[in-house]
Amino acid sequence: MSTNYDNAVAEMLNIDGALAAAVVDFDSGMMLAGGGSGAIDLEIAAAGNTEVMRAKRKTMGMLGLKDEIDDILISLGKQYHLIRPLKRLDGLFLYCVLDKNKSNLALARRGLIDVERSLDR
Repeated sequence: MSTNYDNAVAEMLNIDGALAAAVVDFDSGMMLAGGGSGAIDLEIAAAGNTEVMRAKRKTMGMLGLKDEIDDILISLGKQYHLIRPLKRLDGLFLYCVLDKNKSNLALARRGLIDVERSLDR
């Protein structure tokens, strides 16, 4: 299965403006596959964004929201960080770092949906 994860990372890195990408195990916080320009330490990002996912799920539970997270967007001054939990591969999420000036957020979100679909096959 790791080849599929490597392929998913390669697909994410083909998104316009992509700087880094990873497939992350939500339960352990470990990166299963990753790559990019070296602009970000993906091991630290994987662990940190696992905490973001846990916090959001906990908050949704406290609010009684019976819904699923499509994606989480973190907008920085120069970057977008997109987190997309995988629906069919429970416990995993896609993580993609984008250069704000070189990316189209709507197309990037669509790109992550396409990557998720390719992992479902």
